[in-house]
Amino acid sequence: MSIQILMPALSPTMEEGTLAKWTVKEGDTVSSGDVIAEIETDKATMEFEAVDEGVIGKLLIAEGTEGVKVNTPIAVLLEEGEDASAVDEAASAKPEAKPAPAESEGEKPSAASAAPEPKAAETPAPAAPSTADGERIFASPLARRIAKEKGLDLTKVKGSGPKGRIVKADVENAKPEAAAPAAKAEDKAPAAVAPVAKAEPASADAVKKLYGDVEFEEVKLDGMRKTIAARLTEAKSTIPHFYLRRDIELDALMAFRAELNGALEKRGVKLSVNDFVIKACAAALIQVPDCNAVWAGDRILKFSRADVAVAVAIDGGLITPVLRGSDTKSLSAISAEMKTLAGKARDRKLQPQEYQGGSFAISNLGMYGIENFDAVINPPHGSILAVGAGVKKPVVGADGEIKVATVMSVTLSVDHRVIDGALGAQFLEAVKTNLENPMALLA
Repeated sequence: MSIQILMPALSPTMEEGTLAKWTVKEGDTVSSGDVIAEIETDKATMEFEAVDEGVIGKLLIAEGTEGVKVNTPIAVLLEEGEDASAVDEAASAKPEAKPAPAESEGEKPSAASAAPEPKAAETPAPAAPSTADGERIFASPLARRIAKEKGLDLTKVKGSGPKGRIVKADVENAKPEAAAPAAKAEDKAPAAVAPVAKAEPASADAVKKLYGDVEFEEVKLDGMRKTIAARLTEAKSTIPHFYLRRDIELDALMAFRAELNGALEKRGVKLSVNDFVIKACAAALIQVPDCNAVWAGDRILKFSRADVAVAVAIDGGLITPVLRGSDTKSLSAISAEMKTLAGKARDRKLQPQEYQGGSFAISNLGMYGIENFDAVINPPHGSILAVGAGVKKPVVGADGEIKVATVMSVTLSVDHRVIDGALGAQFLEAVKTNLENPMALLA
């Protein structure tokens, strides 16, 4: 039986992608684990590996095709003993891709140029199953299809493929006890409830009518911009934000940084103020552990390790790579890792494990001269620190005398479901103390 290779979901937020490059051609023999394509997601360009062995019978999607929906067939794989005659049946399900934009305003594709309705195809593989605790079960598309036909419960089938993946032979040899149990009455979906009406955003046409007398350019949204729009709308709609602000004096830190950079110059290390901010926040998450937490729907998850996400501006948006275990790393290690992750982010080469997770984030606009701002929490994080520029200001010293100091304004945006006001204030005080006494960060 020929196998449809489907557009994979390479990140939790991916709904569609661009087939950037094929690394195989029709007629090539591939094995499980071979890289067959490069897929551009909403976050990065990633390699896509084959999960079954066979011969590439047909490539259904051309390189550079945008807007290919997840689970759309992109190629046909012939198994041992099959020939090209099996391709047509497997390829009959046409890929769903976005139409090219019209050349001018108001232009629509003609009926003659519209894509034909796809013919009936073989039953596609069902979605990847999960265990009761939500852990994904890895199985080839063919194995999932056969399991569905035989009524097998894949949670009871042991995989023999790479990294425990369930393959064709595993489901064909599965014992009867792997049969999926019948659904219980209490597991059935509840009766439908009429949805509550909600205000819908204005359509593009409605907005354009407001500017009918002004020349404008329409900018197409790429996958990253769509994801940013969706996640930030979710964040501001569902997270009860509140904000805490503090001023932090940086003179001791600046002098200490200059001393360290002088000593580290021969090693090619140059610490930034942001490196100190990351370390100070990581230490504060350990010092005030109730703030090292995320919102998980109906509960709070608290962590023993400080995984700090840092916003990095890239072409067309931003992404937040995560520095894991920042509380245990030296300033020089944080500096080197941050430079590496930022470079990969700008090249769109970050892997999901490099930008997923974390309990807390930092957004620093100080290098752009912004003195203070409020950042939007990146769910499921419990908080985010907005860092402004260090500016010389008159301050009143401990002796009551007015002096000039370099002052940095920071704002902590907090999810009130996770962190209360007094707790957030304790965390921000710990950050301030760590930055104003930077030698303690070496301990």
